[in-house]
Amino acid sequence: MVTVAIDAMGGDFGPKPIISGLLEAFKEREFKAILVGNKNEILSLLPQGIKDKVSIVEANDVISMSDSATDAFKRKNSSIYKAVELVRNKEAQAVVSAGHSGATMSLATLRIGRLKNVSRPAIATLMPTKTGKSLVLDVGANVDCKPEHLFQFGVMGEAYAQTLLKVKEPRVGLLSNGEEASKGNELTKEAYQLLQHLPSFIGNVEGNNIFDASTDVIVCDGFVGNLVLKTSEGVADTISHFIKGYIRKSPIAIAGSLLMKKVFRKLKKEIDYAEYGGAPLIGINGCAIIGHGKSNSKAVKNAIFQAIDYVNAGVNIKIESRLEEISAL
Repeated sequence: MVTVAIDAMGGDFGPKPIISGLLEAFKEREFKAILVGNKNEILSLLPQGIKDKVSIVEANDVISMSDSATDAFKRKNSSIYKAVELVRNKEAQAVVSAGHSGATMSLATLRIGRLKNVSRPAIATLMPTKTGKSLVLDVGANVDCKPEHLFQFGVMGEAYAQTLLKVKEPRVGLLSNGEEASKGNELTKEAYQLLQHLPSFIGNVEGNNIFDASTDVIVCDGFVGNLVLKTSEGVADTISHFIKGYIRKSPIAIAGSLLMKKVFRKLKKEIDYAEYGGAPLIGINGCAIIGHGKSNSKAVKNAIFQAIDYVNAGVNIKIESRLEEISAL
């Protein structure tokens, strides 16, 4: 049974949505949880019948969103530091936090450590497509990359798509400003040459290919990936705002929206971050799921599920064996 360490104090709204999400998760899945944070606050939110399923590690400090990520290494009594240490010490297989993403990423990388042959872990996120999901990485862990890092992201993304998304033969694309091999900057041109050694590599892809189901894994550096992620979130919010505004202005549109209720519900589900829970940091010797600061109980529940599935699928084993195969060529 998987044990998940949960930063109970991370996130914008304190421990309440974290605990609520945990309780919802317990109703659907079997796992063990270690909550890290203020013990009195945590206990006040746990019902009597659930306390036997949860252990608590006291932490009297919280890394706030305004703190520097490097501060986390000095503040060993913080909830995120202690949660990461549980994975480092093999007391848990995964850590989930909706707190300071930079602190979570830095601690997980340096305290848990990287997988063999992985130079840089990457944050991955799922994007909706016409027929399912595509995986984009990196979306923020590494703003400055070398070509070999992008190559490793391709291998890691391929392994994730095979094990968790159940794509037998994932198509890996390199995000660029044109499909031709000659397009791109120096980084993408050199990365292209390395990625050609990957049988699943289909060449350069453009921004629209992230959503048109032509590619399963999209590789880019963290600077570009984060811009893609934030832009996509902004577009989704703006479109939702326009739709709501236009519906309110027209009685006919209001009637139509009632008939289209199921369609709107499905659309909301596709673009709602709470449906995914969080973004995995791929390439570390364990599992870390980085949640949104505004995570509600649903997002927390799904982040926990994502951590459990990541561990059970053996993603890390697949990544290491694949990189070993490639290096032997």
